[in-house]
Amino acid sequence: MLDTIHSVETPEGVRLSLRTAGPVPRVLAFGLDAGIRGTLYLAALIALGVTVPQLVPALFTLLLFLGEWFYPVLFEVLAGGQTIGKRVVGLRVVNDDGTPISWSASMLRNLLLAADAMPGTYAAGLVSMCASRGFRRLGDHAAGTLVIYAERRPPDRARAPRALAPLAPPIPLELEEQQAVIAYAERAAEFSSARADELAELATPLHAPGESARLRIERIGAWLLGRAVGAPR
Repeated sequence: MLDTIHSVETPEGVRLSLRTAGPVPRVLAFGLDAGIRGTLYLAALIALGVTVPQLVPALFTLLLFLGEWFYPVLFEVLAGGQTIGKRVVGLRVVNDDGTPISWSASMLRNLLLAADAMPGTYAAGLVSMCASRGFRRLGDHAAGTLVIYAERRPPDRARAPRALAPLAPPIPLELEEQQAVIAYAERAAEFSSARADELAELATPLHAPGESARLRIERIGAWLLGRAVGAPR
């Protein structure tokens, strides 16, 4: 099954395209996480059997509860939306507006994993993913979340932090135009180089021969930011 593109618009007016992950990579990530938990359970069971054999049933039941319910939640919230399995496969869980997943959303989507598992084969979750745009299982629908591909960017010297010489805009800018330039300058490092260049090319009136559009817009953004906070230039 082909993956789809989920488009969202940020408060700054920048449209982002999130590539949602289909059932196959999600099942693979789930299997990896299940294997990791299973290995930890086995090691814990052996350790408990050696140290406190009389408490094995109670402690192992508690361990199973914590592992099944809190392993995904803790990783999703504290590790950028990625369990170990999702990180290996290259997936990430986010809110459907593209923002990082919250505690409440993560707990809800993982609590409803029990419903996705019905009737014991995870058929309900697979049917839901195959029948919905964005490949959402029941927990994703309830929590308002998406599983997307995490962008893996190769090292790019052009993206490294650099000191920019502020540049006054060559033409007067309306307030909304200033806000758009500032938003771009603040978020350019979050985009891939190709996406950053594509967005910069849209600001044709601000371009100049012999200078990259991206660098020029970032310099103008630096000037606007400096002026806004009263920093000396």
